[in-house]
Amino acid sequence: MLLTWRRWRRARPFWGGLAAVLAGAELCAIPLAPLKIMLQQGIAGIPSVLMGLVMIVMGLSAWFTPHYRGLAGVLTVLCAAAALVMSNLGGFLIGTVLGILGGSMMFAWQPAPDAAPAEPGAPAASGADAEPGDGAPAPSGP
Repeated sequence: MLLTWRRWRRARPFWGGLAAVLAGAELCAIPLAPLKIMLQQGIAGIPSVLMGLVMIVMGLSAWFTPHYRGLAGVLTVLCAAAALVMSNLGGFLIGTVLGILGGSMMFAWQPAPDAAPAEPGAPAASGADAEPGDGAPAPSGP
């Protein structure tokens, strides 16, 4: 079971999604705090909850549909930046920093390339010590 969890976690932008979910939960929780903790809630409660929910949904979508990671990452960063202005300094900067970090990690994540079978008769060169001109395949671009 642990191997299954590890394989599932590595096949998607798990840590970026986790940071986005935590940032969204933090943004949603701040307006629900007692007024002694809050500086001044005012109208900031509604955008805080809405942006927090969007960030939670984007983090979960990166987990369960990793092919939408680019869109989820960009929307998470935009919501985190908007939360800085609209929601108590972005949940006292914690939500904004976690949201920008998580969104950028989701956007930058790439799935591991599939191991290509070696051609018969080709020299067995490992990718770590072989140069692109030594018979090893050149690294492919995006």
